[in-house]
Amino acid sequence: MFLTASNTAIIGPIARGLGWVMDKLYYLIYSLLGIHGGAIAIAIMLFTIVIYMALLPLTFKQQKFAMLQRKMQPEMKAIQDKYKNKRDTASMQAMQEETQALYDKYGVSPMGSCIQLVIQLPILYALYGVFNNIPAYLSSVKSIFTNVATGIFKTSGFESVMSKLVITAHLSNIDFKAGDSAAIKNHIIDVLYKLPNSGWNTLQNDFPKLSSQIETAHRQLSQVNYFGVLNISDTPWSQMMSGIHGAGAGLFIAALLIPIVAYLSQYFNMKLTPQSDNGNDAAARQMKTMNFMMPLITFFISFTTPVGLSLYWIAGAVIRSIQQIVLNKHFEKIDLNDIIEKNKEKAAKKAEKRGIKRANMYQYGNMSTRNLSRSANISQDKADQLNKAREASSKARKGSMTSKANLVKDFNERNTKK
Repeated sequence: MFLTASNTAIIGPIARGLGWVMDKLYYLIYSLLGIHGGAIAIAIMLFTIVIYMALLPLTFKQQKFAMLQRKMQPEMKAIQDKYKNKRDTASMQAMQEETQALYDKYGVSPMGSCIQLVIQLPILYALYGVFNNIPAYLSSVKSIFTNVATGIFKTSGFESVMSKLVITAHLSNIDFKAGDSAAIKNHIIDVLYKLPNSGWNTLQNDFPKLSSQIETAHRQLSQVNYFGVLNISDTPWSQMMSGIHGAGAGLFIAALLIPIVAYLSQYFNMKLTPQSDNGNDAAARQMKTMNFMMPLITFFISFTTPVGLSLYWIAGAVIRSIQQIVLNKHFEKIDLNDIIEKNKEKAAKKAEKRGIKRANMYQYGNMSTRNLSRSANISQDKADQLNKAREASSKARKGSMTSKANLVKDFNERNTKK
């Protein structure tokens, strides 16, 4: 049932919470400010501002991490080059320790840049549900359809009429004979909310006794659910097809502009985001590819998602761009050396908890590439000495103490396996 809010473990509570906030914003705009046209579209934009302002501390931290990661790239590459093609245990352990020390020195985490994405994904999925089915979450909008749905439900033979309108509303799998009266009325509201203007004309012809109620509901819906000529609950592609089949060129152009503006806003936002200076680095190349692909993905997805969700993406890209401009100016004034010095103190405490002496922590933090290379060679020398000792032991003269020790070792290993 479309009108039923999501009950999934994670998305459900988030969607209901977002729907509650949206309902309050809609009521503020529609009732208190006296703004009727496009009230839900305006609520979505205000809602986007609320979301991104709440995420601003996370955005700041992520940008700070990204800046420090770019700063540490030369040192990270030096460590990777030192241990290139070295797969012995001693070298791998030394590389891990030096890499962790470098992360501690700059105060960053390998997973730090993923936190914001992990937080935003459930919000995005929840928003899709809210924008795709606004009456399920906004009681103020659902009330627009209540009288009409009740009148249709009481009309004999309404099932066949509504089943035909399901196709017009681009819905499927709705059975108007299944469930109790409340469930069936919810199905009717699902269809009414998704109907294009032509569908409302058909509705009036099929239910002439409800003409006045239908006209009132349609007028109220047009005031709150339309962004210009666009139905924010419908997809741009569907409305483009309606434009081709008689709704007019204006609807086609307006629907086509939504994916285009979504692409451009994402593209310019990506351009404002600082990029790694190391063009030869694999991660930098991957990031450039993502920055090129993400706006294109947004462009194509925007054709098949509700206009309301695209408005959220567009508003979000604009807000992120403004935030990025402010953050870029802020980070230009930051002294990275001060941050690194403070992080060294924190890194030393972390190192002590891991059982590493404070002096060694400072050594890793300040170690030059030459010193790091020397450390790697020492580790490799120890590994080579150990291998030579094992090889000499295996070739011990029969009857010697070494050969007897080997026999005892073999005996113990066989018993351990048993």
